[in-house]
Amino acid sequence: MQNPPQAPKQPHTLITHEHTRIDDYYWLNARENPDVIAYLEAENAYTQTQFGEKTQALQDTIFAEMRSRIKEDDNSLPYKWREYWYYVRYETGKEYPIYCRKKGTLEAKEETILNGNVAARRRKYFAIMSADISPNQQLWAYGIDTKGRRICTLYIRDLVTNKNLPDKITNVSGDFVWANDNETLFYTRMDKKTLRSHQVWRHTLGTDAKTDVLIYEEKDETYNVSVMTTTSEKYIVLASSTTLANEYQFLLADKPTEAFQLFLPRNRGHEYSFDHADDTFFMLTNWDAQNFRLMTAAENDFAQEKWQEKIAHRPEVLLESLSIFQDFFVIEERQEGLTHIRIINRKNGEDFYVSMPEDCYSVGVGTNPEYTSTILRFGYESMTTPSSVFDFDMQNKTQELKKQREIPGGYEANKYASARIWATAADGTKVPISLVYNKQTLIDGSAPCLLYGYGSYGISIDVHFSTARMSLLDRGFVYAIAHIRGGQDLGRNWYEEGKLLRKTNTFTDFIACGEYLVQEKYASKDKLCAAGGSAGGLLMGAIINLRPEMWKAVVASVPFVDVVTTMLDDTIPLTTGEYDEWGNPNEKEYYDYMLSYSPYDNVSRQNYPNMLVLTGLHDSQVQYFEPAKWVAKLRELKTDNHILLMHTNMSAGHGGASGRFERLKEVAMEYAFFIWIHEK
Repeated sequence: MQNPPQAPKQPHTLITHEHTRIDDYYWLNARENPDVIAYLEAENAYTQTQFGEKTQALQDTIFAEMRSRIKEDDNSLPYKWREYWYYVRYETGKEYPIYCRKKGTLEAKEETILNGNVAARRRKYFAIMSADISPNQQLWAYGIDTKGRRICTLYIRDLVTNKNLPDKITNVSGDFVWANDNETLFYTRMDKKTLRSHQVWRHTLGTDAKTDVLIYEEKDETYNVSVMTTTSEKYIVLASSTTLANEYQFLLADKPTEAFQLFLPRNRGHEYSFDHADDTFFMLTNWDAQNFRLMTAAENDFAQEKWQEKIAHRPEVLLESLSIFQDFFVIEERQEGLTHIRIINRKNGEDFYVSMPEDCYSVGVGTNPEYTSTILRFGYESMTTPSSVFDFDMQNKTQELKKQREIPGGYEANKYASARIWATAADGTKVPISLVYNKQTLIDGSAPCLLYGYGSYGISIDVHFSTARMSLLDRGFVYAIAHIRGGQDLGRNWYEEGKLLRKTNTFTDFIACGEYLVQEKYASKDKLCAAGGSAGGLLMGAIINLRPEMWKAVVASVPFVDVVTTMLDDTIPLTTGEYDEWGNPNEKEYYDYMLSYSPYDNVSRQNYPNMLVLTGLHDSQVQYFEPAKWVAKLRELKTDNHILLMHTNMSAGHGGASGRFERLKEVAMEYAFFIWIHEK
């Protein structure tokens, strides 16, 4: 058997709070060092010989299955904004979307805004990060990322001539909006080292980007800036945001050269969203309301003491979003782990919910650009129901299915079963698990099971339909999602109980979910697998240190595993903005707590499960060197003969490969790994 790569040990001393750590693999941080690249390439070569060559036929089969379930010649459901219908379509065999529109009716001649396949030619990585149409609908601004580091070049396309204007703005974040004069763009720029969006600039068409005007610079390193427009399209909004606070400034979109006006001074701990319609400002706020409430303020008198409550706080219901129509409010509410769409008639106060056909599902408000519309577009799916788009008539309370994902070759939902079950955590807390399986799979404790988890940033992991996942389900796997603390699945407190000095609840919740799946015979105790990415990769690192014997195989994607060292380095992306999530290790209490669970710092001489670790050389969110160092240390200390593999995508970042088919190859690799390990 080929020996795995061994990264040389070069001891590096790190001293914090009079505590010394020796990091033998710190040298892997140097991206430009040829020895670092050589090590990553050696790991890739080892993964190829030990896994890739042995499973290539299986990977090809799984990829072919996944691709066969995609309707290649497809288009999104068109939406209307002013006099045009906008949509995205795909062509058979092509990787990237084609942005299109039709004027007046859907029977009109198609206009191609941009063909992503043409724009992506000769590029190893290509992503349109964002786009925005001008108010007169004659110009289209769009940002392209060619590295995967979320750094964009902003282009402006003239939709009359179908050519790009000379205007070209480099090193932007991909966040931008038009003023109402159709000549002014506001955009954000990132700090070159930390990639923190910290500046807002103003660009005038036809001028050199070097003459653009710096409008605002965020000096607080824990905040990021962004720009947006209100529902009314009356105001441009400049937002400064951190994990636990928001601050907004606004400007009349008709007067883009005037100064922004502050709405409310920032206050640590005050989180709220901001919108405007008619003559009123609308705020979903946690001011004296942990799960948020809806408040309004008059446009000409918006001091906080003048705010009026429209929807009161309820401890069992989290208010997640507000959509404003001329005659209706639409609220997304979360209760007991599920989202509900609540509609309120602004004229008569009538209040009702849109009914859902299943007990475990995901629903969300879709694209609704027309303020005067009485039709609400929303998306719905479950683990057995393909993604669907509905139009709901808010006056008549009727709905129409407009589009459901089409699966070539057909799909029989009754072949699969899904369920919501509840595990009991170490402290007695009930933790929901969503799962799905092929009905031919015996639920008798013999099935392999893949348990997925995330559990950070208050991000709720809703269930979703996946055609790719069918390649696991049809091979007898049970697939489960652990809705663990650190997410916001069960409300704001669910998040608070899985962050900062309570972070280990996230890990013990996940372990409890795995144990419960075995106890209830959804999983074999010898065939339980786990997967997670980014902060979910931190979860993977923690659970294999805590309970390595539980897991047959683990896939950790772009894993955040070197928590202490990263959070002490305020020169790399995301660090300062995440103190409210993990804590600031410059304070000893947080340093000690992070050190107690940091996966890299807690690798020890013990057996570990079979593992596949995935990363991207250009990842701006979790730097490639975290998983690289982790794998090197695991190789040094682990006492088992289980396989440990790392694959670095040398042309991509945090999101992996670009392109709808290339991305599937990475999923096929992960699934093939789980199947291969079980068959070994």
